[in-house]
Amino acid sequence: MRAKIITLVAIIFGIAMFRLLPHPPNVSPVAAMALFGGAYFVDKRMAFIVPFVALLLSDLIIGLHSTMVFVYAGVALTVFIGMKIQSNIKPVTVAFSAVAASVLFFLLTNFGVWVTGGLYPISIDGLMQAYVAGIPFFQNSLLGNLAFIAVMFGGFSLLQNKFFSLQQTQ
Repeated sequence: MRAKIITLVAIIFGIAMFRLLPHPPNVSPVAAMALFGGAYFVDKRMAFIVPFVALLLSDLIIGLHSTMVFVYAGVALTVFIGMKIQSNIKPVTVAFSAVAASVLFFLLTNFGVWVTGGLYPISIDGLMQAYVAGIPFFQNSLLGNLAFIAVMFGGFSLLQNKFFSLQQTQ
């Protein structure tokens, strides 16, 4: 059990380090960390705490911003999505969940930009402008989520096949 928890924590913190490297806009492991944590941590507290701490530590290095509350809300909701697939971790389920998390992040964070950024009028038209302006970033976000999720879920599956101690439930 302990080996599995340590491995899950190491994977999430390791993948969070990618936020510190140069990357295209919105190609980030944030949703992947949350989905992975929700899917694999049986202890619900750990499912939330580990991705949130990894995100917070990397945010403290990268810098804080006005839409953080919306990003963290998206992380929390993505952990919930991960918890819902815990008993059915299969490529199709994980891929569908990754797309759902990407759409959720898009909706939340662009709403946050609209509310806090002062870039768009506070009206339905302004909100639609914010969503339209965010579409190019959504593509990067979706591709990044799918790539990081493939690495995390696929990598952990390979580790589970090699090490029996990682197959045990917490």
